[in-house]
Amino acid sequence: MTSRSSLTRKDFPNGFLFGAATAAYQVEGHKFGGAGRTHWDTFAATPGNVLRAEDGALACDQYHRYGEDMDLLKDGGFDAYRFSTSWARVIPEGRGAVNREGLDYYDRLTDAILERGLEPHLTLYHWEMPAALADLGGWTNPDVHLWFGDFVEVIDDKIGDRMASVATINEPWCVSYLSHFLGHHAPGRRDIRAAARSMHHVLKAHGEAMTRLRDRGRKNLGIVINFEHTQPASDDPKDIQAAATQDATNNRWFIEAIAKGHYPEEALAGLEPHLPNGWQDDMAAISQPIDWLGVNYYFRQLVAHDATSPWPHTKPAQGHLATTQMGWEICPEGLRALLVKLKDRYVGDLPIVVTENGMAWDDHVKNGVVHDPERCTYIKDHLAAMHQAIAEGVNLKGFFYWSLLDNYEWAFGYERRFGMVHVDFETLQRTPKASYHMLKDMIARS
Repeated sequence: MTSRSSLTRKDFPNGFLFGAATAAYQVEGHKFGGAGRTHWDTFAATPGNVLRAEDGALACDQYHRYGEDMDLLKDGGFDAYRFSTSWARVIPEGRGAVNREGLDYYDRLTDAILERGLEPHLTLYHWEMPAALADLGGWTNPDVHLWFGDFVEVIDDKIGDRMASVATINEPWCVSYLSHFLGHHAPGRRDIRAAARSMHHVLKAHGEAMTRLRDRGRKNLGIVINFEHTQPASDDPKDIQAAATQDATNNRWFIEAIAKGHYPEEALAGLEPHLPNGWQDDMAAISQPIDWLGVNYYFRQLVAHDATSPWPHTKPAQGHLATTQMGWEICPEGLRALLVKLKDRYVGDLPIVVTENGMAWDDHVKNGVVHDPERCTYIKDHLAAMHQAIAEGVNLKGFFYWSLLDNYEWAFGYERRFGMVHVDFETLQRTPKASYHMLKDMIARS
């Protein structure tokens, strides 16, 4: 077996993609180009929601510096760039008039990607609901799938024919449960009815996008789902049940809907009374075939029973593993186990892409250099887990490091740094980190 320290491009299948990912609101600079307001702008402007009340108005200013960023990918020997389109940049009110300046930006970005010999991989929605639609309930509104479908067609008209792949939604659990039940992300709701409806509507929007894009003859369509490695905090049957419930809400809800056309019973036990009437009728569109599955994976989560709270009666427990700057437990074995489980239980030989994996660390530029050995180790260990999953029969087609750049990390503002390229948020200077150079050496074509 090849050791993790000696893995190179040659150890992965022919055509295996090595890329990096970003998201529109986190890197572009939302104040540029006539973009409309998003629910993240209003969430950040509300005291207590975001560290230092920071927002994505400037971010990394990729709106103007995209060429420099694509050069970093080209010079690093990467194959592909995964990016997202901002709904409010393209349609400022969420419906109606299109902002041609915003749409033209994605046209220029696509050209810049292709001109450097990179593949463009598009994610249509990465969390930035237009504020005007948030006023109407956003993901809780029963018409949101139609609004999203219209946006999808605008994007497809402009750049769809040049995309190597298209994902409909990024991390539907974060869009819905994290944001409407736990309240950690915009719109910051803590309401079980809002959570259940958004959890269903985001999948209905995925189905709507799939239908419209299929009708246009598009291929290589998928969705990006985030998974955690969920384990019980102890052998106590109550902790085991709590972990099963969290696994159902955080992991299985979305993949079972898409792969099997139903929701897990452990999650329905709490959520079904709050789902919209006739939700079962939507499952056929939600579970229509996809061409590939995107997997975002970062950490292990231990779960304990919480007798003091209502359903789902769960609370996080801290384990013994090393953690990232986010406080997330580092568990490469969880990625291997997840990929094998997806193959065995849900998708079979369907192509899988690790669309996000990476770590936040409090690293700094010193004498023009950023040493991040912790991140280098994290990447090596998770690539070794992917390599092992391939050996166990997983049809893994690529890996996108999260993220190309240090960027706006949502409720954590600009404090948490995931990038393989350091960004000075005062000057916007880019400095490739040791992890960037390590990956460059690893994936070099000899």
